[in-house]
Amino acid sequence: MARSDDQDLALRWSGRWSLTQRILAVNIFALAILAGSLFYLDSYRERIIASRMAQADTEVRMIADALAAAEPDARQPLLVSMGQASRTRLRVYSAAGVVVADSWSNAPATYDLRDPAAEPWNKDAARILDNVIDAIVGADRPPPYVPTEDEGLEAWPEAQAALAGQQAYTTLRQAPEGSPFISAAAPLPEADAVLLLTSNARDIRAGVRSERLTLGFILLGTIILSVLLSLFLARTIAKPLRRLARAAVRVRLGRAREVSVPRLPARRDEIGLLARALADMTQSLRYRIDATEAFAADVTHELKNPLASLRSAVDSLERVDDPALRRQLLDVVRHDVRRLDRLIVDIAEVSRLDAELTRARFEPVDLGKLIESMTGMWEARAAEEDVRLAFARPRVGTTIVMGEESRLARVFDNIVDNAISFSPAGGLIEIAATRIEDEVVVSIEDEGAGVPPPARDAIFQRFHSMRPEGEAFGRHSGLGLAIAKAIVEGHDARIRVEDRHDGRSGARFVIRFQAAT
Repeated sequence: MARSDDQDLALRWSGRWSLTQRILAVNIFALAILAGSLFYLDSYRERIIASRMAQADTEVRMIADALAAAEPDARQPLLVSMGQASRTRLRVYSAAGVVVADSWSNAPATYDLRDPAAEPWNKDAARILDNVIDAIVGADRPPPYVPTEDEGLEAWPEAQAALAGQQAYTTLRQAPEGSPFISAAAPLPEADAVLLLTSNARDIRAGVRSERLTLGFILLGTIILSVLLSLFLARTIAKPLRRLARAAVRVRLGRAREVSVPRLPARRDEIGLLARALADMTQSLRYRIDATEAFAADVTHELKNPLASLRSAVDSLERVDDPALRRQLLDVVRHDVRRLDRLIVDIAEVSRLDAELTRARFEPVDLGKLIESMTGMWEARAAEEDVRLAFARPRVGTTIVMGEESRLARVFDNIVDNAISFSPAGGLIEIAATRIEDEVVVSIEDEGAGVPPPARDAIFQRFHSMRPEGEAFGRHSGLGLAIAKAIVEGHDARIRVEDRHDGRSGARFVIRFQAAT
């Protein structure tokens, strides 16, 4: 089943959000995904630690082999040299747990262990951030490394395991300041000693923090830029929409006679198109309201005259006893009733004309056949006024247009009726229909007084009071030509009145239709 537009455009959970909030939410959501890259630094750190532990395992084996090959007197200098080169601390423990050699003896320390309580506040903040991120990503936290004063063999389970199992062992701990502390042990070939390598890998933590800080600055800058761009985008969309909405509300409430709807002429996007469409719609609505008000005023004015005459005649009937005078008053009543009936019918026709034309389904109509079918009725009407009528029949099939036949018949009937009214006794009305290129042109000429140029637009207005000389008042409603023009324009055609081409007195009505293809 096809869904309605309301269903297609409905918003579920975000229906109460403003447009600005939605734009910000979408952009910040995308940035939140980018912010997730900060947490993936944990895997980067894990890979570095794993690589450093593998390196420590390799180094402790190589150094153990080098110590085994060196002379006993050369072991201490070799231990110091290798410790300084690898930035580690190397110690040799005997099976009794006594340190027999240390790379820090009579040599500078290759790393230090810092007391967190003695570090500045920014280091505390950095550790808190580290702990928060580790908690979010669920990182495994190694056991803490707690330094002891004697640093005996019992403090190093990996060294004990290496001494007992004759193989290397590597262990990861966490230094007091939070950095990775790596230790590796390998047995010496004498089988009664073990080499212990320790390292405080502060450079790993410093590298991860540096990358996190860089990404943080990039993310912060991106967020600021995204928020500014979102606000700019919201301003260019939401602000004009709010202005248009306020203008539409003012139009709906009718608070002001002239409501200015912004047209935004500088904008060529959809907002500009919407603004201009709303402005044009409002202007059209205003014209329709004005036309409706004017039409209502004209209707009131036109109805008052026959009603006043009818009321006067009815009131007089009660006081008149003369039969002849009573017959005259009854004639007045009948005339006014007919006039009111004609007015009401034409007013109803005008009122529903626009709506019916917009819903009408146009079909091919042969104007030549249509006019020919109506000539008999017109000739009978013209004969009553001593007027002749002539129709120049077109070739078959050349005057076909798209339209509604009954409405087009009303157009020609109103114009011919108008021509009969203005034609003098013995006058001739000439009707012609012909195809000229891609147009079908219908002309109706009479031999009356013609229409002066200043009045050629006014005669198509509703309730226009111009009447032929000598015609009884109230015979026409003044809506015939207005109805004809409305129907013609509803068929995308044009109607105008001009002088006759032969120079004789009279009016020539010309209607131009688009020919059906």
